[in-house]
Amino acid sequence: MPRPLLAVDAPSLLYRAFHALPRTITTPEGTPVNALLGVSNLLLQAVELHDPRAVVLCFGEEAAPYRVELYAGYHADRPEMPEELVPQWEDAPAYFGAFNWSILHAPALEADDLLGSLAQLETQARGRALLYTGDRDMFQCVGDDVAVLWPVGAKGEPEVIGPAEVRARYGIEPAQVPDFIALRGDPSDGIPGAKGIGEKTARDLLRDHGTLDDLIAAASSPRADLRPRVRAALADDARTLRDYRDMATLRPVDVPRPPDAPTDWAGAAVAARERGMNRLAERLEAHVR
Repeated sequence: MPRPLLAVDAPSLLYRAFHALPRTITTPEGTPVNALLGVSNLLLQAVELHDPRAVVLCFGEEAAPYRVELYAGYHADRPEMPEELVPQWEDAPAYFGAFNWSILHAPALEADDLLGSLAQLETQARGRALLYTGDRDMFQCVGDDVAVLWPVGAKGEPEVIGPAEVRARYGIEPAQVPDFIALRGDPSDGIPGAKGIGEKTARDLLRDHGTLDDLIAAASSPRADLRPRVRAALADDARTLRDYRDMATLRPVDVPRPPDAPTDWAGAAVAARERGMNRLAERLEAHVR
């Protein structure tokens, strides 16, 4: 079995680590490094568990312009980046670059789009991909050779989400995730979904009809067994629901397939010590001996 590519939703993990660890974790000069330390620990655990052929940290726009054009409320309620996170965000490429981990940015798109494109590249080359993210949108990428690593908090191992786990969580297939988001909505992204349709109803509708387009077609048929409220939501807001699905669907990013790149333990240890993360540096140095 080929070693997987580990593609990382860097914004997701940086925010998660920033809020999980004390802001009193700083460099000798007093600059916070709690997010960098937290992400380091998460990714080193994943490297030790899954032995990836390369690690790629993916960045992108906070909100892809085309998604905002489709719906002005997309990401509109997200707060500004915390002041203590800004210097860590800016330092992330240099810091994680010292690990010999790649840094990629999706121009005019988001980190999610980049992760999806890397997963597709990997499967086309008969490889495997692990997508480390706390974003459920990425469940649409899951398949026989693509899994999501889902952070669980504290020191637990990340959960491996494959097709069976997506079905167990939502009762749908991975390919139905964008349609599911369009119907149910996604509060974290500011997508409202269909009026009066929650998670259970969205699941049942997709189980019965397969796709959003088939559902919309059924809403215009008097023979379809749909409740009046559901029929009205689908018929009245068909165009808007298709826009929501388009927003939830990943867009391709033109990037080359990353080459194999082993972790540079010694270089990583130096970078950690420079930022005052001495215990982490000792952990990294243990791999060199």
